[in-house]
Amino acid sequence: MIDNMNPSQINSQNFFQFEKDFIESLNCIPMVVRMKLDTCGVKLKLTHWNQFSQEERKNLVEMSCYSSEEAQSYKELLQNLVQAKTGSFAGELSIPPHPPWLDTVNIPVMVQQKAAEFEVSISQQQWSNLTPLQRFALIKLSRASHENKNFLPALKEFKLSH
Repeated sequence: MIDNMNPSQINSQNFFQFEKDFIESLNCIPMVVRMKLDTCGVKLKLTHWNQFSQEERKNLVEMSCYSSEEAQSYKELLQNLVQAKTGSFAGELSIPPHPPWLDTVNIPVMVQQKAAEFEVSISQQQWSNLTPLQRFALIKLSRASHENKNFLPALKEFKLSH
């Protein structure tokens, strides 16, 4: 049973250091899951996430969601979980044909602008050296509608700022 799991029981490669405040409890949706949600086209609410058991959350963190088949399986599992817990399905998102986090060449303007607020300039080489999950995190953390307190910690963690 993982209800009282400690961080060492979770694969830390799935999480960023700036997420450490909630890794043990998984009471927030981690970036790795948020990227999978965008990949499979599900708009999961935090209220849905918090109804899942610790084991279900851990499974969603660890389950692969890269190929179109995996994304479909992930979506089906997720929608079944939401439906079982709430009686209705989660909303759906359009899936971008060319997700910006997979683009190693073009740095999104909003990421550049947010970095500039911290007097950081991200080079194309630095951007291309990031993992897709790191690029995804910077994109999400740079959105105006997102609480941006983790943008600078992410820049530092990804060695883009001192």
